[in-house]
Amino acid sequence: MGAIRRRLALGTAVLTASGLLALAGPVGEASAASPCAGRKVRTLGFSTGHVDVHKKSGYVCAVTYPKKVGARRYMMVSVQARGSQRVPNAGRFVRYAGPVKVHAGHRCVRIKGAVGSGSVSTGWILC
Repeated sequence: MGAIRRRLALGTAVLTASGLLALAGPVGEASAASPCAGRKVRTLGFSTGHVDVHKKSGYVCAVTYPKKVGARRYMMVSVQARGSQRVPNAGRFVRYAGPVKVHAGHRCVRIKGAVGSGSVSTGWILC
C-alpha cells in the first residue's frame, strides 16, 4: 500500500512540475515579446530611448523603452488619434512605459515618448 502512495505522489509531483514549466515557457522568448499586439510599424529613436509603434485591426499601440534598463526613472508614452483625446501613461518605471492602445481606424495619430530628459514627438503619422 505504501509503494502505491509513493508512486502516486511522485507522479503528481512530476505532472505539477511539467505543468509549471510549460506555463513559464522559454526565458528568452518571454523577455523579447512586446506588450503590444500587431506588427511594428515605426521605431522612434531619441537620445535616452525609443518608442515602438504597433498597428493591428485599426488599433495603434505604443511603448517607450529606455536605452539602459535598471534604475527606476521617469518614462512617458502617449498616443492621440486625430479628433480624440491624448491617452498617456507616465511614471517612474524600470523597463518601459505603456503600452498605450487607442482605436484610430484610418485616422492619423500623434505619438510622444520620453525617458528622463530625452523625448520624441511626432506630427500626424500613419495616415
